[in-house]
Amino acid sequence: MSTLAAAVEVRGASKWFGAHKVLDEVDLTVCPGHVTVIIGPSGAGKSTLLRAINHLEKLDAGRVTVNGVLIGVREHGTRLKELSERAILAQRAEIGFVFQAFNLFPHLTVLENVAAAPVATGRATKTEARERALELLAQVGLAEKAEAYPGQLSGGQQQRVAIARALALRPGVVLFDEPTSALDPELVGEVLAAIRALAGGGTTLVIVTHEIGFAREAADRVVFMDAGRIVEEGPPGEVLDRPRHPRTREFLSKVL
Repeated sequence: MSTLAAAVEVRGASKWFGAHKVLDEVDLTVCPGHVTVIIGPSGAGKSTLLRAINHLEKLDAGRVTVNGVLIGVREHGTRLKELSERAILAQRAEIGFVFQAFNLFPHLTVLENVAAAPVATGRATKTEARERALELLAQVGLAEKAEAYPGQLSGGQQQRVAIARALALRPGVVLFDEPTSALDPELVGEVLAAIRALAGGGTTLVIVTHEIGFAREAADRVVFMDAGRIVEEGPPGEVLDRPRHPRTREFLSKVL
């Protein structure tokens, strides 16, 4: 593990949905500029862990820090107290999130979708936000689609717009929740290529995916989750090619 201070640190994260413990005292450290890929079977808690990082899911126990800042809560004596919704929204502006569903505004153009958040948060003028949006759309290969509407794009193009939108506020960390799961197979490659370009640029990424080949190629660290726990983690060459835990070996034997 790098000696750099953690970009993301999860400690003792636990979460219940009714009688089901979805996260079971999870500890995770993500180093700045690294790509961490989380894999595992459906129901393992992968997406819940990702959503807990930006407080879309409130933990029942444990804590999350991003770049040294507690997320969603503050220390109040020996307890953690929930922040105001306004404070939580301000924190989320520092953490990009790309969802499975693209969640674009259908009535806004591609350019307007990407430029909206910097203007709404007062971080940029309309002109500055537009210039930044055009740069980001060029980065994901969609400069020529700036004036199109989401309904005129393929699923892969919409997801690339969503990636550009997630970068518009210059977040310190970007989270991806199965970004290719809603796509037809022939569109997966273009989205993974856009994410791969980000990874090469030094952005801190945490990615939940079923794309094992992508994990092997792009990840600095692979995390395997099962039944709400991190079972095994390490460099992709170790976890994917020489897994130590029998559960990891069983899972990979079914997906490779």
